[in-house]
Amino acid sequence: MNNSPKGFDLIIPVYNEGIDIIQLINYLKQSSIKLLKIYICYDFDDDTSVQAIKNSEYSDNKNIILLKNFFTGPCEAVKTGFFYSKAQAIVVYPADDFHNGLLLDKMYNLYFQGYDVICPSRFVKGGIIKNCPLLKYILVRIVSFTLYYVARIKIKDPTNGFRMFSKEFLDSVSVSSREGFAYSIELIIKAKKRKLKVIELPSVWIERKNRKSSFKIFKWSRTYLKWFVLAFFV
Repeated sequence: MNNSPKGFDLIIPVYNEGIDIIQLINYLKQSSIKLLKIYICYDFDDDTSVQAIKNSEYSDNKNIILLKNFFTGPCEAVKTGFFYSKAQAIVVYPADDFHNGLLLDKMYNLYFQGYDVICPSRFVKGGIIKNCPLLKYILVRIVSFTLYYVARIKIKDPTNGFRMFSKEFLDSVSVSSREGFAYSIELIIKAKKRKLKVIELPSVWIERKNRKSSFKIFKWSRTYLKWFVLAFFV
């Protein structure tokens, strides 16, 4: 893991990942030379992710940091990580993503080219999405299509929670969303309003068949709908 002050931090919201979180940390360390710290953000002390890390070689690693969220839920986990990270660039990374580690340093290079938001995308040329539940896939595609072509949000995958943000941008805004992964759309909209540089690059999303999705379509719909509507007025 990078010991230089230049690099990026990772925020990983977790929910009972168990031993898989150790495999993910190993994978990410092997994938990037620019990675500084990994913040593991959890809701409750008995989360199996926390126990796995405490029982591993990473229990005393100063670069693997356990953070209990200010409030519960993935959006609050991300906000907790934003608060604590001091890196110049910050990535929100999914806890079950073993396919996109090699994108991280490429994203950091784009940050150095002046981009404030770097967006891995499943829907640009070269992007891949597999095993996504049909209803979720249809909704995501409809929202993405509408925001790109009608609201002129120039991102083809605005609902993807996997993002890199400049610390400068994050320090200039607040995140009001409290549910789901709505922070992602919110920050894209706020970046557009500030006329910041945003870029997409192709990514892979393969939903694991043995894992129950934590995407709660109906519970989070009101929050997503709010930002969907606001996107047309930016």
